[in-house]
Amino acid sequence: MAALFEPSLSTSAMRPPFSTADAPSMADSLPSINFGFDELRTRMAAFTDRFDSFIAKGRKRVLEERNQFRINVAELEEDQRMRRRDLEILTQKSSQHDQMLQQQAAETAEMEQAIDTLTQQKDQASLYRASLQSQITTTKKDIATRQGAQLQHARGLDAQSRLNLPELDFWETYLGLRIEGVGKIDRLRFVFYNLDEREWSKEAWFELDTERREYAVVDFRPKVEREEIEQCVDGLNSSRDLGQFLRKMRGVFAVAIKS
Repeated sequence: MAALFEPSLSTSAMRPPFSTADAPSMADSLPSINFGFDELRTRMAAFTDRFDSFIAKGRKRVLEERNQFRINVAELEEDQRMRRRDLEILTQKSSQHDQMLQQQAAETAEMEQAIDTLTQQKDQASLYRASLQSQITTTKKDIATRQGAQLQHARGLDAQSRLNLPELDFWETYLGLRIEGVGKIDRLRFVFYNLDEREWSKEAWFELDTERREYAVVDFRPKVEREEIEQCVDGLNSSRDLGQFLRKMRGVFAVAIKS
């Protein structure tokens, strides 16, 4: 700073020199300089206060910004973690959905196959039903035909029985013939006795099956030639004359017992 101007300095220079006792010191002779330290100190103190306040505010702002940054980073990390968790859940749900779709597709294919199988079975059942209906119709016709034939045969047997009853009574009473049942429908046993004068207790018998229109001898005793039996049966089937058939069978058995 510049030295302050004082007028007393100019007048003192023009005065005569003092005596030794009264003479001022060298320091007194130096000009008085005011550097303004107090003002400078005050200004420096104010600057320091402002600087410290600025630094404190800056530090506080930095701390606040750093804390806020950490909070933001933590929130971002939490948000990222939640998003990863949501992504995992969505991925799991997507996998489960894909598995469900695959399962539904497999079930659909299985159901379609089952439907095709049932359709084929239905078609086969329809064909089988039509075949059965045709067979039933044919069977009914056959039954009707057989019933007619049996009815006609029954009528013939009835007419024959009217003719044979007197003769059968004669055979049973006088010629040793007995007719027995064998526990089966349409089968009779004819028993001949008094065939041998030497031994009247000997018997011969045969079983006649009348189930079909063509009669048949299914069993007989004693043992005779099968051809002779068949000849008698053929004569019965051709003539339907039961009396004549019985006479022939008695003759066959009489020969067998006497021989």
